[in-house]
Amino acid sequence: MSSSDPTQHTALITGANSGLGKAIAMDLARRGMTLVMVCRSLSRGEQARWEIRAETGNEDIYLITGDLTEQADVRRVAAQFKRDFKALHLLINNAGSAFPERRLTGDGVEKALAINHVAPFLLTQLLLPRLQSSAPARIINVGTRFNTAMDLDDLNWEKRRYRMMQAYGQSKLGMLHTTFALARQLEGTGVTVNCVFPGVFMSNLGGTDGAQNAFWRAVARWLGWAIPPAERAAQGVIHHATAPESAALNGQYLSRKGPIKAPAQARDPAMNQRVVQATEALIAPP
Repeated sequence: MSSSDPTQHTALITGANSGLGKAIAMDLARRGMTLVMVCRSLSRGEQARWEIRAETGNEDIYLITGDLTEQADVRRVAAQFKRDFKALHLLINNAGSAFPERRLTGDGVEKALAINHVAPFLLTQLLLPRLQSSAPARIINVGTRFNTAMDLDDLNWEKRRYRMMQAYGQSKLGMLHTTFALARQLEGTGVTVNCVFPGVFMSNLGGTDGAQNAFWRAVARWLGWAIPPAERAAQGVIHHATAPESAALNGQYLSRKGPIKAPAQARDPAMNQRVVQATEALIAPP
């Protein structure tokens, strides 16, 4: 984080009960941070919390449950955090998923877009005052790497044939757009925001139907290399979330080794703002 004592830091990470999120949470707990895990399932969240506490010896591990595809739950998670914790030094928007067919949330938003983009956008906005009052603070959005563009005229896939990985890629591109827009807003505040691509790794993205794992196994066979575990992929996120040399980075698209080139659409500041406005239009009033 910064040069101050990291044991005084409070971190919140979404999707923390398995895969990449759990690996990141385990590392932050080892560093002595007060860690708030946001998980959809109470039972899986409690199991992960128990395992992290047992392995790290850190007792300051807390759980907030919520289905981040639903905006009411995002608001409830933020409200519970602000009620129970007075500071926030690190926000990691990690939770994400992909779906084999088009589904809508209760808010009428395509589900991949809801969890991968709208939820982190809304959660960040709700927690931004707490981050600013705790500065220096960092926001890390866990991204992916697709050379694609968002169709702002069909965010809910009403006109196009739904394709799981294309919908996933566009939702993650939305996160990248709003990362860049927010970074300009935060310049000089002591709060930074960056998007980190952890690399390809084996995960449970897509749920129990195994669609994502089947996809990446096919890619691995084609390219001829093994897919690394989440623990290895987590190292890039952890580095940019905690390393002193990353403290000054703001509005960057990063891998473990440093900045990477964003898709052309995301490099357009005017388009960044259009995506912000389109995202705000998808958010229901509280």
